[in-house]
Amino acid sequence: MKVLHIDKNHPLMLSELERLGFSNELAYADSREEILNKIDSYTGVIVRSRITIDATFLNAAKKLKFIGRVGAGLESIDIEFAKQKGIHLFSAPEGNRDAVGEHALGMLLNLLHKLSIANAEVKSGLWSRESNRGIELGHQTVGIIGYGNMGKAFAKKISGFGCRVLCHDIKPNIGDEYATQVSLEELQNEANILSLHTPWTPHTNQMINADFIDAFNKPFWFINTARGKSVVTADLVTALKSGKILGAGLDVLEYEKSSFENLFTDAHELPEEMQYLMQANNVILSPHVAGWTIESKEKLAQTIIDKIENNLTEILE
Repeated sequence: MKVLHIDKNHPLMLSELERLGFSNELAYADSREEILNKIDSYTGVIVRSRITIDATFLNAAKKLKFIGRVGAGLESIDIEFAKQKGIHLFSAPEGNRDAVGEHALGMLLNLLHKLSIANAEVKSGLWSRESNRGIELGHQTVGIIGYGNMGKAFAKKISGFGCRVLCHDIKPNIGDEYATQVSLEELQNEANILSLHTPWTPHTNQMINADFIDAFNKPFWFINTARGKSVVTADLVTALKSGKILGAGLDVLEYEKSSFENLFTDAHELPEEMQYLMQANNVILSPHVAGWTIESKEKLAQTIIDKIENNLTEILE
């Protein structure tokens, strides 16, 4: 029973799979074509996002029993076709939910208290106190769209601040002690902070557009640690310029490569909207690292191992 590792992960992934009776083979630098030429002999595949696992890949993987995606989403995998072929799909949103929750909170507090602006000013010799007066999170209404692992972790992190927290999700009855579930309309009427925690799907693609933004009753702060392609950047920039969006913390961007490993190869490729985001002092950017902590790297790997072990009997049938 062989497992092919397409992306690097925590070392325990290799040792734990060996414990379960699998042999490991590494393909960190192999091209998609090289992988397709040999994939027919593997029982399992461990991936992040470098290679798209589509119908062509799955048809070539004649012995494949499971795919472990060391991350939260499965959008790089043809889920329905994999299920038709009886392949087990394992992802690990439990592994980095705390990291994402903390990152979103950090971005939000930075914006509300103007920490990046104040830091840059002081380092340049400017001592301006009144212009850097902050806003307390405890007096705000926070709206969370997407109330799964990530949304719930964020809600739990902010629960001690005393703010009102609303959540919206396509699934019913998932509100809890940390957030009250409401309709999208109510969230847009009440919230002055929005944190996005949805997976990428055709439904969420370009969801944050001009119409969506205009439906908010109040100017609001926007945090996105979910997926960049859920936001129409041009509409976001328009809202930032008009003041409808007061500031934005963006860990993910519409312009990311599908692997999430690169943005652009050189600066002249940057659209005008991206250049605006890079220069705006009320925008905080990070390179898709909300879920990337020392702790989450290990927890992501362990979560995949646990799911494989829990389903080992079915995998080996």
